[in-house]
Amino acid sequence: MAAESSNFVQTAIPKFDGHYDHWSMLMENFLRSNEYWSLVENGIPTATEGIEPTEAQQKVIADHKLKDLKVKNYLFQAIDRNIMETILNKETGKHIWDSMKQKYQGSTRVKMAQLQALRREFEVLQMKEGESVDEYFARTLTIANKMKIHGESMKQVVIIEKILRSMTSRFDYVVCSVEESNDLDTLTIDELQSSLLVHEQRMNGHGRDEQALKVTYDDKFAGRGGRGRGAFRGRGRGRGRQASNKAIVECYKCHQLGHFQYECPKWEKGAHYAELDEKEEMLLMSYVELNQSRKEDVWFLDSGCSNHMCGNKLWFSDLDEEFRQSVKLGNNSKMTVLGKGNIRMQVAGVTQVIIDVFYIPELRNNLLSVGQLQEKGVAILIQHEECRVYHPEKGLIMQTSMSANRMFILPARVMLKSPTCFQITLEDNTHLWHCRYGHLSFKGLRTLQYKEMVRGLPQLKASSKVCTDCMVGKQHRDAIPKRSLWRAS
Repeated sequence: MAAESSNFVQTAIPKFDGHYDHWSMLMENFLRSNEYWSLVENGIPTATEGIEPTEAQQKVIADHKLKDLKVKNYLFQAIDRNIMETILNKETGKHIWDSMKQKYQGSTRVKMAQLQALRREFEVLQMKEGESVDEYFARTLTIANKMKIHGESMKQVVIIEKILRSMTSRFDYVVCSVEESNDLDTLTIDELQSSLLVHEQRMNGHGRDEQALKVTYDDKFAGRGGRGRGAFRGRGRGRGRQASNKAIVECYKCHQLGHFQYECPKWEKGAHYAELDEKEEMLLMSYVELNQSRKEDVWFLDSGCSNHMCGNKLWFSDLDEEFRQSVKLGNNSKMTVLGKGNIRMQVAGVTQVIIDVFYIPELRNNLLSVGQLQEKGVAILIQHEECRVYHPEKGLIMQTSMSANRMFILPARVMLKSPTCFQITLEDNTHLWHCRYGHLSFKGLRTLQYKEMVRGLPQLKASSKVCTDCMVGKQHRDAIPKRSLWRAS
C-alpha cells in the first residue's frame, strides 16, 4: 500500500477565491475522484429510530463518519478562516457545502435573475472590429458556460448559430460557406472554430501581401515637376519614361485591373461612405443649396448626415469649443468641427432641445441627422410625401412635407440664450486700480491718493497679488549672437 501511494502525488485542494461556480466545479471533481461526493449529496446515514442497529450497520455508520471527517478536512483547507467563521453549522461536510451554496450561489429567485442578465448579454453579443476569432469564441463560451451553470439548457447548435450571425462583415462569405456545406445540428464548436481560424489566417496573410506589394497612382502626384505633365505622357524625349499598360494596373480603391485609383468608377458611388483604411475618424454630411431668403430659420432632415450640424455659433445654448472633429462632404471635401453643444429651438410652438450638435463655421445649411434622432429613441415615418417624427412619450413632435426638390425642410425658430448679469465682488481693490492706471506701482498709487491728485481714489493697501503682466514686461531678452553657431553647407 505504501509503495502504491508513493507513486501518486496528492492533488492540490482547490482554494475558494470568491468565484463559487468555478470553485464548486473543481471541488466536486476533487471529492468525486476521492469517492467522497456521496457524503456531500446524501450526508451520513443514520439508524432508524426505535430500532437498535446491528453491528454491521454500526460499522457502516462509523466508516461514513470517518470519511465525513476527511471531507470536512478538505473543506476546511479550501475555505478561508473568515468565511468559515460565518458558517454556523459545521457538523458535517454536507452542512458546510449547503451553507456555501446558499451564501454564494443564492436562492432559485436570485439564480433566475442572474440567468436573465446572462441571456440578455448573450443576445446582444457581437464580434468587435479587429477582434480575433479566438478572443470572440472565448467571450461567447464564457457566457454560455455561465448560463449552463445557472440551469440554462444551452445546446451546441444554439451557440454555433449565435456565433455565425454575430460575426463581422468581413466573415460574411465564410459564414455562407459554412452554412451551405455543413449541417449545423451535427457541427461541433471546435470544428467551427478551426474552420474560422484557417480563414482568418488567410485574410491576415492576404492583407499583409497587399500592403507590401500595393502601389498607389494618383494624378495629383503623377508629374514630379508639378507643371501639368502626366506621368506617362511623352513627347519623344521621354527621359527614361515608358508607356504604361493599364491591363496590368491594379486600382487601389476597388483592387480591379484596368484603371487607376483616380479613374475608379466606384468613387462616385461611394461618395457618401467613409473609407475603411483612413486613420482619422471621418463623419459624413450632405450639402444642399437653399434658394430662400431665410436660410437660418430652416433645418434639413437628412438621412445621409452622420450628426446634427449648425454653422451659427450664437444659437448654441452651451458649446464645448475644445471639441475637434473632421467632417467629410459628399464631394470628398472636408470641414473642421470647432465645437459641440446643444441648441434650443421651437417647432410648431413646442420647445425642443437638440443635443450633441456640431458647430461648423463653414456650413451653409442646418442639418438634422435622422440616424442621430433614432438613436435617441424617436420614430421617423416618411409616407405620402410627409415626414413625421414621433417621441415615445410625447407623441408627434415634428412634421413637415416634402419640398419641390424632394427634401424635407423643417421650419424652426431658434431660442437664443438670454444674457445674464452677474455681480462681481473684488477682493483685491488695489490690483484693480493698479491695472486702471496703466500698471502703476503701489508707491505711485499712494502718491496719487496722498496728494489728492485723483478725486474718489480710496485708501489702498499693499496688494498681495503678483501682477504677471508686469513680471513678463520686465524680463530681459537674450542677447542676439554676433556669429552663428553653425552654417548651412
